[in-house]
Amino acid sequence: MTKKLAFVAADTAEAASAKAALEHRHDHVAVNEADVIIALGGDGHMLHTLRSLIGHNKPIYGMNRGTVGFLMNDFSLDELAERVADAEIVSLHPLIMECTSVKGEVTENFAINEVSLLRETRQAAKLQISVDGRERMKELVCDGCIVATPAGSTAYNLSAHGPILPIDAMLLALTPISAFRPRRWHGALLPHDAVIQFDVLEPKKRPVSAVADNVEIRDVSRVKIHEDRSTCLQLLFDKEQSLSERILLEQFVH
Repeated sequence: MTKKLAFVAADTAEAASAKAALEHRHDHVAVNEADVIIALGGDGHMLHTLRSLIGHNKPIYGMNRGTVGFLMNDFSLDELAERVADAEIVSLHPLIMECTSVKGEVTENFAINEVSLLRETRQAAKLQISVDGRERMKELVCDGCIVATPAGSTAYNLSAHGPILPIDAMLLALTPISAFRPRRWHGALLPHDAVIQFDVLEPKKRPVSAVADNVEIRDVSRVKIHEDRSTCLQLLFDKEQSLSERILLEQFVH
């Protein structure tokens, strides 16, 4: 049975042109009527599409019309229906970032790749880290800290010298950004179901923002992060370019 497709594109000329060309070639429906969403753009657009479709249980097949495109398949106008039908499914569980601001306001956001805490000014951040309610680090002086999923371990986490995690690893990577004290701390690997809490020390003197992928909350005093097992996101990949294979290859790239 042919799947009903919907096309969504990033806000770029290249992505818009690809969407128009594909819609000219293929029958298509609105997003809410589709069996599969075809996302055209880069990794940022894929993350946006994933967040916008949380709760809709629609698989997403991305094609790269951006830059890196780690979460995307190669772009082609040909044989799209066959590629979608033969694609491998990867299921992801996002993180939930719960932030409390210095004013006491509480917000929640999903993160597919990572949650990042970042200093806002010239002064280093001071963070206290607890895992499952137990204090693990009394004071980390740093530019920031990252909690990354396996899917996000090759993104910002890798740039900060964090570990690459296989896609099926039941782990989260906790990676400091430019740690000053303790100077030789390189982070930790945590169980996927751990609840991680950051308390910002001196939050008014040393303000910190929290970022869920690309959604930023400024001036936070506390951030709690945990995996949401009740939410499952589905990505589709060509068999020869599976996400697990891409993550493995990243460990051998020089």
